[in-house]
Amino acid sequence: MGSLVEESKGSHRHTSEEEAQNYCIAMQLAASSVLPMVLQTAIELDLFRMIAKAGQASASEIASLLAANNPAAEGMLDRLLYFLTAHSLLTCSALDAADHGGWHFIEPIFDIDPRKGNWSQLKDSITEGGIPFNRAHGVHVFEYPAKNPIYNRLFNTAMLNHTIMITNKIVESYKGFENLKHMVDVGGGVGTTLGIITNKYPTIKAINYDLLHVIQNAVPYPGVEYLGGNMFESVPNGETIFMKWILHDWSDEECLKLLKNCYKALPEHGMVIVVEGPLPEIPERTASVQALCDADLVMMTQCPGGRERTRQEFLDLAMASGFAGVRFNCRVYNYWIMEFFK
Repeated sequence: MGSLVEESKGSHRHTSEEEAQNYCIAMQLAASSVLPMVLQTAIELDLFRMIAKAGQASASEIASLLAANNPAAEGMLDRLLYFLTAHSLLTCSALDAADHGGWHFIEPIFDIDPRKGNWSQLKDSITEGGIPFNRAHGVHVFEYPAKNPIYNRLFNTAMLNHTIMITNKIVESYKGFENLKHMVDVGGGVGTTLGIITNKYPTIKAINYDLLHVIQNAVPYPGVEYLGGNMFESVPNGETIFMKWILHDWSDEECLKLLKNCYKALPEHGMVIVVEGPLPEIPERTASVQALCDADLVMMTQCPGGRERTRQEFLDLAMASGFAGVRFNCRVYNYWIMEFFK
């Protein structure tokens, strides 16, 4: 049996509730387009009227009513409905185990007709299939920057600013770097994360591993080596592997490929430090969960299979990849620092 451990005491410093709340509100503002665009799609699909007429309906039942040709429609609808529940637009009740689990979504609270927006492909993606970003731009979200250097620079700048804020808080709160000698940051972008970590812990020798078109814009930092490559093919060997906001970009299948590569690259007692925002099993009407729901639907509209996950889903990925369990060490704003250990 694998283990899922939350370390609430000890040397790790958790982000205060006030800090976490302020961060979540800021992230909601940064992703403020998500709610109106999801409402647009819900109205185009007639979800509110459909649920009101039925009294209650599951994602599976709604997918059937829509006559969707997309086999992923049920999962996509479930995530939309979860989002709408977290934003107080629906309520939900748990389905019986005999119904294979899940939720009945009930009582639409009100019907809003938002202005048309940038998520114009989401409705057709639900009913016909495909990724909204790919339908709109003709390429995968991670291929697009290589074809558009201006967008590539803008994206890296946005990630840089967000990364600086988060990573400064990580090195303040998390004590797991103290005895490390070597670390690999998989999907490390232009190296900002490792630059901050190695500045506080200069004895760490680090590798920043990402796609070639990403690291060509990298900033040199003492003790940091840059390697270009495909993480789904291989991962550089290291005492510890670090991944921040990587798993939520990918499907379970792709995550398993990546985590198995990480497992192979680690020594007997090595671990992967994962920074992600776990969703609760049941939608909660808090700024924290709403911000994670925003991110979840951004992943759904941009990344094939990308999603935010629950703690159990992270444990399932870790176990299926060969790891013995997951430790939840400390919270940083809206995220948890997890250790996938062998």
